[in-house]
Amino acid sequence: MKTNEVTMVRVYLTEGEAQLQSLLKRLQKWEKLRGVTVFRGIAGYGNSGTIHDAGLIDLALDLPLVLEFFDEPEKVATIVDHLNDHFKPGHIVTWPARVNA
Repeated sequence: MKTNEVTMVRVYLTEGEAQLQSLLKRLQKWEKLRGVTVFRGIAGYGNSGTIHDAGLIDLALDLPLVLEFFDEPEKVATIVDHLNDHFKPGHIVTWPARVNA
């Protein structure tokens, strides 16, 4: 199977930060990524140690979100440089991967 080298990226957010829509627009319109996936977590905690979760009764609006995408390593490096100005350290994770061609 033929593969291409890519870099995977995960950006960790919470719903309450209200960054998702502007980030999606930036990645689609300015950075011209072909695709992005957003996962909504059912529970999580960060530096504060406060657990945010979705119970059956409450409608939590502060749940964790993970935005994920991949592209050519050079393109991703430029995008991550831009994103680093908008996110606290430890909220963007990257790693090399292969995608089927």
